[in-house]
Amino acid sequence: MSTPTELSDSARRGSHAGQKPPARPRKPGRVRRLSRRDKVVLGIMVGIPTLVQLAFVWIPTLLSVFLSFTRWNGLSLSDIRAAGVANYSYVFTDNPAFWPAVQHNILWLLFLAVIATPLGLLLAVLLDQQIRGSKIYQSIFFVPVMLSLALVGIIWQLFYQKDNGLLNFLLGTAGTPAAVDWFGNSSINIWAALVAATWRHAGYVMILYLAGLKGVDASLKEAASLDGANATQTFFRIVFPAMAPINIVIVVITIIESLRAFDVVWVINKGTNGLELISALVITYLIGEGQSIGIGSAFAVILLVISLVPITIYLSRTFRKEKF
Repeated sequence: MSTPTELSDSARRGSHAGQKPPARPRKPGRVRRLSRRDKVVLGIMVGIPTLVQLAFVWIPTLLSVFLSFTRWNGLSLSDIRAAGVANYSYVFTDNPAFWPAVQHNILWLLFLAVIATPLGLLLAVLLDQQIRGSKIYQSIFFVPVMLSLALVGIIWQLFYQKDNGLLNFLLGTAGTPAAVDWFGNSSINIWAALVAATWRHAGYVMILYLAGLKGVDASLKEAASLDGANATQTFFRIVFPAMAPINIVIVVITIIESLRAFDVVWVINKGTNGLELISALVITYLIGEGQSIGIGSAFAVILLVISLVPITIYLSRTFRKEKF
């Protein structure tokens, strides 16, 4: 029988004969350095999106800020002339469409906040009750969200047409002098456009709130029920406050939607005759008949500054570190 000493000697001889010794365990907490290949892959993954964002977001933004202080016809770079703050002075004091556009954007925001967003919340609460066919209803209400706003405008044009539109047909006035020109009448076309925007926005809000309702702890509802709270009290005192992150996202989305509203009014009448919006004025002055790159850029910068307010609030709340 071999002694322990002989066994250890044979093990050493076996290792010298070609057998690899057991690998040493890696020390805990040791960080592996990136290889050259890892650095190249990481550089590509970070660099390409950064270049795309620079090319399509930041560089055009900086150029818009620069051009807003110039006069340019958009033809030759040699025609660019410094204008100081003349473009902004014209926008705020002499442009007849600017302040109506501001009023319409504010009206757009209020309508989405008071009508469209609560409607989306109501749909989410109803569909969260596990009613029969809830998946079908969710799909029906979500379909407008998948459509572009330009297509939404075209669909509602067919609905609102004066002579052959579905709405006037239902009212029994289609093809008669009593037919309402929903998009042509400057006193009512803004409301018609807002209904079209609500059709899409409510479905978007519904999906977000449905996701929020699924994430609320069911034990909170049960505890409120045991304390004698009815369904309404449970929702407004327990469920709705528990969805605070979703509420913040929806507030920001509603503000941004009201500012970037463009497609619907542009499809209707290019943002004129009662449908002036800041975003429509940007395009009007950049590519319209009365092209003025400097004034259009000034409108774009004003819209950018206004948009940065809700975006900054949202990002500050999202990335703010919790204090203990």
